[in-house]
Amino acid sequence: MAGSNNFQSAGETLRGLERNRYVRRLFGQIAPRYNLMNRLMTGGLDQYWRHIAVRESRLPENGLLLDLATGTGDIAFMALKHDPFLRVVGADFAVEMMRVGRCQTGGERVMWCGVDALNVPFPDNTFDAVISAYLIRNLSPEQVAAAFREQVRLVKPGGRVVCLDATPPPETFLKPLILFYLNRVIPLLGGMLAGRLDAYTYLPKSTQTFKSLDELISLMSAAGLIQVRHRVFMGGVISLLAGLKT
Repeated sequence: MAGSNNFQSAGETLRGLERNRYVRRLFGQIAPRYNLMNRLMTGGLDQYWRHIAVRESRLPENGLLLDLATGTGDIAFMALKHDPFLRVVGADFAVEMMRVGRCQTGGERVMWCGVDALNVPFPDNTFDAVISAYLIRNLSPEQVAAAFREQVRLVKPGGRVVCLDATPPPETFLKPLILFYLNRVIPLLGGMLAGRLDAYTYLPKSTQTFKSLDELISLMSAAGLIQVRHRVFMGGVISLLAGLKT
C-alpha cells in the first residue's frame, strides 16, 4: 500500500477501472472498523440518514430492494427493520465489506452479491427500489451518469432510485468548521481507531471534490427519473435524493 500522500493523490487522479480497483482495495482494508468509524464520525446520525433513505424508497409491502454498494449491509438491515418480509439484495464489489455484513446478526436474511455498479447482472425492471449509500462519490466523474442510468434500468416503473451521499460543503458561515472536521478530525480518528490515516484522508477529500447537490439532481433527471426530491443533513455535507421512474 502506498504512503498517505501517494494514496490521496492517486484517489484524485485515477479514472475508470483503475480507480475502481483502488477504491475496492481501500474499502477492503478498512472493512473491520468501517461501522465503528461511521458511527463515530457522524455521532450515530448515519443510521438516521439510512432510515430516511429507506423511507424515501417507498417500498411496497413484501417488496424487492437492491441495496447497491451495500458495504456491510447497513441499508439492507435498516430496510428489514422497516419491513421484516422484504426481500433484499445487498450488492457490492468490495467482498471484504460484505463478509463483515454477512457475519452480523440477520446477515443470513440478505442475498449478498458481488457486482460492478455499472453492470449489475439483473434484468430490466427487477426491483421495487434501488438505494445506494456513498456509492456515487467513489466513482470517477465519467462514470456517474452511467451508474444512475443502470439504477434506473433495474427499477420497475413506479419504483424509486434513492441516492445517499456526501456532497461538498455549501458556502455558508459553517464551511470553515466543516472543512476543519473533514480535513483534520476525521483523518485523526481514522489513524487512531482504524489504523488507516491514508484511507480517512482520501474519504473526506472525495467529499470536497464531489459533484454538487444541483449536479446530482440534474444527473438523476437526465437518467430518466422524475420528481427528484432532496434533503440535506450535517450542514449540507450529506445529501439524500430520491427520484421516480415512470
